[in-house]
Amino acid sequence: MRFNHLPGWLTWQETLHHKSVDFGLERIARVAARLGIITMPFPVISVAGTNGKGSCVALLESIFTEAGYRVGVYTSPHLLRYNERVRIMGHEVSDRALVRAFDEIDRARGGTTLTYFEFGTLAAAILFCHATPDVVVLEVGVGGRLDAVNLFDADLALVTTIGIDHEAWLGHDREAIGREKAGIYRPGRPAVCGDPHPPASLLNHAQSIGAVLHRAGRDFWFSMETDGWCWNSVGGSYGGLPKPTLIGTHQVQNAAAALMAVELMQARLPVLEDALRRGIEAATLPGRFQRFLGADGVTRILDVAHNQEAAQMLACTLRDHPCDGRTLAVFAILEDKCIESVLDAMRTVIDAWYVSDLDVPRGRSTGEIVMAMSRLGMDVHMDVAATVSGAYDAALRSAGPEDRLVIFGSFHTVSEVLESLGSSDDCFEIPNRNSA
Repeated sequence: MRFNHLPGWLTWQETLHHKSVDFGLERIARVAARLGIITMPFPVISVAGTNGKGSCVALLESIFTEAGYRVGVYTSPHLLRYNERVRIMGHEVSDRALVRAFDEIDRARGGTTLTYFEFGTLAAAILFCHATPDVVVLEVGVGGRLDAVNLFDADLALVTTIGIDHEAWLGHDREAIGREKAGIYRPGRPAVCGDPHPPASLLNHAQSIGAVLHRAGRDFWFSMETDGWCWNSVGGSYGGLPKPTLIGTHQVQNAAAALMAVELMQARLPVLEDALRRGIEAATLPGRFQRFLGADGVTRILDVAHNQEAAQMLACTLRDHPCDGRTLAVFAILEDKCIESVLDAMRTVIDAWYVSDLDVPRGRSTGEIVMAMSRLGMDVHMDVAATVSGAYDAALRSAGPEDRLVIFGSFHTVSEVLESLGSSDDCFEIPNRNSA
């Protein structure tokens, strides 16, 4: 065995292949064939989309779990522990299980190099094949068509929304990006699109391959009610549904798409209405408008929003849940994100900015953030720090009991603050109360 501990494997994987991201399925398919895992012996649901992937995966996992099924889930990236990426029956897999899977992959790959994400995807498949769950839900990493997750033929494929992100790899407009994400659809199999205004490229691809597409706004839709919401489709409806515990009106849109997927799988995975309702209420996801209250009276809100669409949704949710004091932003972002669109989406809901460098590959410097703010004409209080922790501490020193902090911009930004909150005795997480 090359390493007997998980950190050693992960560090080595980061440098094994000459590119950190290398789209294409030829290499991973070759190794998967040697491992005998190209076809998984249980239903597979794949989820792609610019935003909402994680929420839809969490909702599907929760609903199927409440229905009594053994569920396997593969997601990325992680916030605190690599083990978060692979869950079986609601539990993260152990370091030991991951190490064994990595060793199995290493022995099978021969001279084929794999990326960090490809190693993780194959490891998840191995662990699922060992555990034989009733259903597996796979979250696509980037795009869809050439993403490692697309190695596996999904019995149902769900695309959440199509927005602008990862332009260097996927293209610079919704048409190009939509075509990439539609690549997870399969001929003759059910496909869901949760975006009410999908690009023509997605629709055309689904039609050209003969995927059985179910579109938000045409084949299924939802409406808000006083104490909940109603879901309708051409085949049936559910009234008086509980609002998702995940906060934000956009989470109802995600839940509607997840429900369409559940309905389409009913023949293989029957779910009673009571389990569906419990699943919507029970679904949780760290880093999505996740709130903590400190002994100092300051609320901390953590959200991984890092593109224009996500920032717009975060701004909308902040407006829907106002505070009595100021809203202070702790912000750091990667260099390949369209920073101007993110800042512009949030500028009207933030009273002061505390920005920092991001000490990771592709991290954007504070100098670039300051320049972007200047280009946008943002005349607002701003404090610059070398680290996310430094920016967070500076914001806390400035905050009063009626103020709130919003930590956002990337998974890395949220991760650093979430780690410190987890080790603090002065903060507790505020439970959500099923309020979109």
